[in-house]
Amino acid sequence: MNASHAGTEMRSCRSDPARGFSLLEVLVAFVILSLVATALFRLFSGALNNASAADDYSRAVLVAESALATAAASQPLREETQTGSADDGRIAWTTRVTPHSPPGVAPDLERAAEAMPTRLYRIVAEVTFAAPSGGQRTFALATMRIGARDPR
Repeated sequence: MNASHAGTEMRSCRSDPARGFSLLEVLVAFVILSLVATALFRLFSGALNNASAADDYSRAVLVAESALATAAASQPLREETQTGSADDGRIAWTTRVTPHSPPGVAPDLERAAEAMPTRLYRIVAEVTFAAPSGGQRTFALATMRIGARDPR
């Protein structure tokens, strides 16, 4: 009986000092947790910046499409430039309607085209808006339309 009683005392003595975490283990766990949390916050911050930039770009595209459609729908087409802004001045736009002559056209064909009552117009909508880096971003959309040569 003494032998079995002595065995239980030894088991209980070995298991008591090994309970819990040391201070060093807890500190290492907090350092690892803070590094992971910092990386996640940076990742989410970058994703929010990208979403904001994509939203600004989408708004600018909508403004450019609207300005281009308005300029192309005006009748009669005539050479002109219009400017404006949208979204409380954050997006500036310019439309230009200019006569267009394709490059590399033979002079005979050019003279024949001048005798026609219609001509080809190029309509460009250029949009400028703030870039996420603090500068300005600009892009342009263009289309062609046939209109009267002399709109009078």
